[in-house]
Amino acid sequence: MLEISIACRTERGERAANEDALRTGGAGVTRYAVLSDGAGGHERGAEASRRTVEHVESALLAGDSVFGPRRLTQAMLSAHADLQRRQVGAQGQHRMHATLVVLWIDTRHDRAVWSHVGDSRLYRLRYGKVDQVTADDSVVQRLLEGGLLTPQQAQAHPMKNQLLAAVGMAEGVEPHTLDEAVPLEDGDVFLLCTDGWWGLLDEADLSDTLACNDTPAEWLDAMGELIAQRATPGQDNFSAIAVWAVDPTESTRSMEDDDMSTRPAPMWEG
Repeated sequence: MLEISIACRTERGERAANEDALRTGGAGVTRYAVLSDGAGGHERGAEASRRTVEHVESALLAGDSVFGPRRLTQAMLSAHADLQRRQVGAQGQHRMHATLVVLWIDTRHDRAVWSHVGDSRLYRLRYGKVDQVTADDSVVQRLLEGGLLTPQQAQAHPMKNQLLAAVGMAEGVEPHTLDEAVPLEDGDVFLLCTDGWWGLLDEADLSDTLACNDTPAEWLDAMGELIAQRATPGQDNFSAIAVWAVDPTESTRSMEDDDMSTRPAPMWEG
């Protein structure tokens, strides 16, 4: 059984309010991380993200909640329906919507499932390789997939924040949930983050900062410092959740065998 360590960080940036929200926790043998970035006038963005993460959290903690893709998709769709109900008749800036990305882990069988709607992302780092395991529901992502933009062009594209799907939109949504849970491996590292976070970091930043830090919280702090250094006027809220999976037996053995001052972080061993 792998040991799961989780840390969170959320910052207002240079915006008037923080419209990001997150929740982490667990019930029984499961652990979860839920992150959302809200949008809407008159502080409805903050309300949207808060309600979204709270609703998903409640669904995953429910007594009848059975771990798996089906239950996770149901939780996502239920959050969408709840947000729609709370704004019946609202128009324009009075409407609210939110991105959503969720990682759900079964610690008894060392497996994980994830899902997302919008452009908040999930990355997995395994043996030094960085994989963005979600694809943004955005105009720019579709242009990238169609070969009409390069990654460099996408970074500065004026429509890079225009979403094609989000929780609470008037239309229905189809959460991008894994078909089945996937096995975890010792040393797997996950990063859930909003666009204010990933927009100023590249994959090399994720791996380089990971290699130099020994806890999820330290890793988030190192990335947060880079974002602060690169922040532009009007910097968006930026938030992230770091989830590390490590075999405590292997970690203990490594600590006994290696000098503590030079011991690499567990996820790079082997």
